[in-house]
Amino acid sequence: MTGETNPSPGGGARSRLVPFAELSVQEIDAWHELRADNPALDSPYFHPGFAAAVQASGRPVSVVVVRDSAGAVSGLLPGHRQGAVLQPVGWPGADFQGPVFATGRAPSPAELLADGLRVVEFDHLVRPGPDFDPCIISSEPSPCIDTSGGLDDYLGRASRSGKDKMKEARRCLAKAERDYGPVRFAIDVVDQDGLTRLIELKRDQYRATGSRDYFAQSGHIQLMHRLLHTREPAFGGVLSTVHIGDCLMAAHFGIRSDHVLHWWFPVYDPVYAQLSPGWILLREVIAAAPELGIRRIDLGRGYDEYKRRASTGGTSVHRAFITNSSTRRMLHSGRHAVVNTVKMSPLAPGLRKVTRRMRGVKLSGRLRSPQP
Repeated sequence: MTGETNPSPGGGARSRLVPFAELSVQEIDAWHELRADNPALDSPYFHPGFAAAVQASGRPVSVVVVRDSAGAVSGLLPGHRQGAVLQPVGWPGADFQGPVFATGRAPSPAELLADGLRVVEFDHLVRPGPDFDPCIISSEPSPCIDTSGGLDDYLGRASRSGKDKMKEARRCLAKAERDYGPVRFAIDVVDQDGLTRLIELKRDQYRATGSRDYFAQSGHIQLMHRLLHTREPAFGGVLSTVHIGDCLMAAHFGIRSDHVLHWWFPVYDPVYAQLSPGWILLREVIAAAPELGIRRIDLGRGYDEYKRRASTGGTSVHRAFITNSSTRRMLHSGRHAVVNTVKMSPLAPGLRKVTRRMRGVKLSGRLRSPQP
């Protein structure tokens, strides 16, 4: 039953699973204190404000609360429970995941299996410590941009290709103004219509590439709008836009916490593709970052070309699977290996085309189905 304590194998720390709305003031305060003590958790995804926004958008959030032998909160892991499985809060849209804990005092994997949980699954885990290594299935880079000092200092740190793209963006901006008129940039604007247009363009991009549509779930759209209006000093949404007249040429919506901005949903209007609008936007955001006190932009998992060119550093995130069943762990690892093999196979492009076609068939079928 939710709320019951779960003693650790060593008999020290104890854990329980608590609905987010039932966390005490003391537990929320501990969340802030533990996170502030651990520089590795400065991503906005680890701020309780993110879990609160997800909860308020209609998706229930539960939190594993770990207490030490003295009864003090020593770790917290927000997530979504489905039966005996817990997935991190914001899944599948959270680019950094893991428990919140003080530096050097990570909970053990077993302590996260509270109140009947048999599995805790991650696809962007920030490695808490060596105890989690046996649970890690694969790792990928998660690049970032050091924006301290603004554009001039960034150019001193950037790779040659990064500098070249920034020069190209400057030339494209000048061309856009010659061909279309004045270009307006806003680093942080509360614009409902702008966010709605960003989501429309992003959904068009998903359809064009055959990617899974994150915004097909209305709750995800509600989350974006809620975050847009979250304006706390230490946490909130950030909408950055580039307009030509009244037309949105490029935009980005992300979240920030203190000095970190997470690059989450960038998009541009394909009409302006020849002007490198994404690079124009990124250049302007880097230049304006000091205005918001932003010293780092996290670009998220993967090494896409623009991330490789723009990044100045980074970390790693991991797919991990925590369970107390060796059989369950073996089956999950086998399934992951098969998926990876298919992705690397020469057949992968064809399989992706089939998947896109099937998604279209499913959608068409739903549209034709009579209403009950």
